[in-house]
Amino acid sequence: MPKLLVINGPNLNLLGMREPGIYGSQSLDAINDKLKVLAEELGLKLEFFQSNHEGAIVDKIHECVSGIDGILINPGAFTHYSYAIRDAVAAVGVPCVEVHLSNIHAREEFRSKSVIAAACLGQVSGFGAFSYLLGLRALAEKVL
Repeated sequence: MPKLLVINGPNLNLLGMREPGIYGSQSLDAINDKLKVLAEELGLKLEFFQSNHEGAIVDKIHECVSGIDGILINPGAFTHYSYAIRDAVAAVGVPCVEVHLSNIHAREEFRSKSVIAAACLGQVSGFGAFSYLLGLRALAEKVL
């Protein structure tokens, strides 16, 4: 059974109470629960990781070299400037899909650029919590 790592970056631990008009009212735990249900349907095993610290995310990505078949990542604000996370994704050679709750291309100009997307299979954004489910389905197509 393929094992995937779901990584959430800074401030995503505050989902449900953080700017619900932009990010929705579901908590990160609620989103993870939906991912677990879909993963079971697809025949995938999931591991979850959230950190507000760039280095911790880089270290977790490095661990994917062995035992992880794919990464689903919402880098949060690191999306726009973390070359360290981008390079870690590229270095480990594990298929990766980037997801975002909001449409980053329709927001402030600084949010419209992802430095990480080029190291990923693709990006899903703008569908709220459903972005995660779409991203997981896309990643499943690659690893199954």
